[in-house]
Amino acid sequence: MAVDERVGPPHAGSERETLRGFLDYHRATLAMKCAGLDDAELRRQAMPPSTLSLLGLVRHMAEVERAWFRRVFEDPDVPMVWSDRIDFQAAYDTSGATGSEAFAAWEAEVEHARRIEREADSLDLTGHQPRWGEDVSLRMVMVHVLLEYGRHNGHADFLREGIDGAVGA
Repeated sequence: MAVDERVGPPHAGSERETLRGFLDYHRATLAMKCAGLDDAELRRQAMPPSTLSLLGLVRHMAEVERAWFRRVFEDPDVPMVWSDRIDFQAAYDTSGATGSEAFAAWEAEVEHARRIEREADSLDLTGHQPRWGEDVSLRMVMVHVLLEYGRHNGHADFLREGIDGAVGA
């Protein structure tokens, strides 16, 4: 696994700086868990019947970033990355998928999400969550996406250890 070059969140930052810092830390954690692996290793599944793999997690998080930032704050009709409908499970089908394709899509969605957050006047910015039919704040979206990364980075820990024995935060 790559050397840990992640930047931790501020210890005494504002609410926004803290949320941004933790979100970026978890984004970097997912990238670190995948570093140095080839496509076959990234596609390696946890155990039957699960289709969970590191490549699937990267693809899934591209969908999460798009669904929670772009679709909520810009265009509720923008298509998802890997499916024609809102199907987060479609991202886990990695047959024929490549790491370079998945990381390019994920990184593009992360940058788009960062731009939305940077341009927002405050965490109180609201957008419409089409799946819920409710308005949500940028604060809520950042916390939700942060929790998604926390959950899936736990999966990534186990997946990476199963591939080559690498462990660590």
